[in-house]
Amino acid sequence: MFHRIGRTVVRHPVWTIVAWVIAAVAIVATAPSLPSNSDESSFLPSSYESIKAMNLQEKAFPQAFTPAAIVLYQRTDGKPLTTADKSDVARITKGLTDKKIDQVQKIVDGSPSKDGKYDTALVQMDKKSVGQPKQADAAKALRTDSTQLAKGTALKVLVGGQAAQGLDQQDAGKTSDAVALFGSLLIIIATLSIIFRSPLVAIMPLVLLIGVVFTVANALIADATKIFGLQANSSIQALLIVVVLGVGTDYFLFLMFRYRERLRAGDEPKQAMINSVARVGEAIASAAGAVIIAFCALALSTLGFLTQLGPALAILVAVTLVAGLTLFPAICSLIPPRVLFWPGKKWREEPSGTRYASLGRLMARKPAMVAIVSGAVMLVLAIGTFGYKASYDLASGSIPKTKESMVVQDTLSTAYSAGAAEPTNVYLTSKDGKALSGDLNAFAAQLRGVNGVASVAFDQAKDVNKAGTTANYTVTLKYEASSDQAIATVGDVRTVAHKDAPPGTEALVGGSSSIFKDINAAVNHDYRTVFPVAAVLIMVILGLLLRSVVAPWYLIASVGLGFGATLGTTVWIFGRGDGLIFLLPIIMYLFVVAIGTDYNILMIARLREEAQEGRQPREAASEALKHAGPTIGAAGFILAATFATLMLSGNDFLTEMGFTVAFGILVAAFVMAMFFTPSLTALIGHAAWWPGHADRAKSVPQAGAGHGPQDPRDLELDESQRR
Repeated sequence: MFHRIGRTVVRHPVWTIVAWVIAAVAIVATAPSLPSNSDESSFLPSSYESIKAMNLQEKAFPQAFTPAAIVLYQRTDGKPLTTADKSDVARITKGLTDKKIDQVQKIVDGSPSKDGKYDTALVQMDKKSVGQPKQADAAKALRTDSTQLAKGTALKVLVGGQAAQGLDQQDAGKTSDAVALFGSLLIIIATLSIIFRSPLVAIMPLVLLIGVVFTVANALIADATKIFGLQANSSIQALLIVVVLGVGTDYFLFLMFRYRERLRAGDEPKQAMINSVARVGEAIASAAGAVIIAFCALALSTLGFLTQLGPALAILVAVTLVAGLTLFPAICSLIPPRVLFWPGKKWREEPSGTRYASLGRLMARKPAMVAIVSGAVMLVLAIGTFGYKASYDLASGSIPKTKESMVVQDTLSTAYSAGAAEPTNVYLTSKDGKALSGDLNAFAAQLRGVNGVASVAFDQAKDVNKAGTTANYTVTLKYEASSDQAIATVGDVRTVAHKDAPPGTEALVGGSSSIFKDINAAVNHDYRTVFPVAAVLIMVILGLLLRSVVAPWYLIASVGLGFGATLGTTVWIFGRGDGLIFLLPIIMYLFVVAIGTDYNILMIARLREEAQEGRQPREAASEALKHAGPTIGAAGFILAATFATLMLSGNDFLTEMGFTVAFGILVAAFVMAMFFTPSLTALIGHAAWWPGHADRAKSVPQAGAGHGPQDPRDLELDESQRR
């Protein structure tokens, strides 16, 4: 099949390019705009208790609200607020209300801090637009207007809260996108220039990936988001940029290394490209298929963010794969090799005595030693996983501490009770729709007795809805809402609330800490569901590619060992304090497991190819490392380096993610795929391919093998080239 694809594309390169242009224009022109949502509650489906509590609040207490923004007042000299200052606070709060800012529905007075240095105003915004860019715009307007209203006073006014965090995250995201883009471009250009000594080869994939592949994929992602009702999140843009550059460059490298190899073997240029697509096409398609399936498995996740991210990345990789098998070879086949590789000349010569050949000979002599050493390295690094703990503070993890919303959050945590900024709400509601009866204060007393609860506010005259069917207890915790202590305390609050709810009533616990508690449960569900399903599906792909039942088992085990080594190292470096952002292990799964499998597939496919040439297992492993090692090394370095650019973003979450994925890819490329997998295959020998015989020598050369094509049309093509 891949030989036919290569032949069709090379015989009709202009039509292939025209088809791409027409398809790209049509897809982009008809795609809807991609909305954005950064509301943490949108991560969860409605079956979780925190979401049930939120829905109950909207029905029973429509006038109540969780502040979308918090206006913080303080003196510029840091002294306690004076009577005149308090008058200015009231005037500014009223002035903000009078501005009638879009999305702002109501602004009410907050409470002063115990030391008298701070005061607040709480801003209600449209609940239907939570997490959307228009609320970030409202936070921006609040900042501008409050600053103007405070001129001529002794007050300093800051705006924080969820909407302001969305604004700061948006700004930080623009920086990270720029850093990821330009850093990745620089690394790819420099690396390809060194490898191929050609400016054209260095620039070509970038133009195609950014100008065509990314544009088309983005439009298709917007289509899928609208058609399937997926959650949209602007924070995936930085990831999409890095993935399209990293994965796309990998596929380009796989093709170009094989193209150069076939040219050195004596193939005519066009036939060399056909043979390259035929030989490397199956490995690229299988690798991409494994990645796509791993990403699509996230559709089983209960987290809205991941159900958007998984399909988006799957679409991106699918478009990149199609480009790698059609657009890349079509364009390259139009350019003579002397122009494509200009001004370099070494593309004509087969290098001798390379370090990869030396490593291959070492593996052939001592496969057991290579397997033990490489496996031990990953095993030792994996020990750090036992110290893993999750952090749910997404805001501080994705926004620099110097941003205004983070300054407000830190100030509120120190000036007020740590949990005052984001209290927990317990709703006691009647099951039969009748009015609540009895002493509701007794239930409040039970909640106050929970260890970790700072206070419980409840007034039976004010905190029961008009129908009398639901009571609202405002529980202030002693801990910051996203901390481990707060999440544990909410679990205890739920236990007490459910147990001590009066007969005929039901208790629901809501608020930020409750949402984090449910996110934790959802993540654990994904660990038990998504990971195993993805592993099984990847093993099926490996089994179909290799025609083997044995090889997929140790290949997927080696990927798991690489995952453990990456997580363990990340824990040792970043996870000693508050822990790692809870999304990191899932991000690692996306890239280290899925993309790391690419390198395993490329190496094992080349090993099989060498075995089919009649070589014994150890010799085949040696030759595979000699020929595939440079490709995997270059691809791994480029992909790791592109992710490492995220460490320059100034964003803690992206810094951790950049290191984690970069390190994981290096382990996957330079330890797992280059040494552990081929050495194990050499040791297991022919049994690795049981029950098939995929490694047996072919009596008749394959199309494109050796120095001559088998397809008659290829012979005609060669003859026309000679004339």
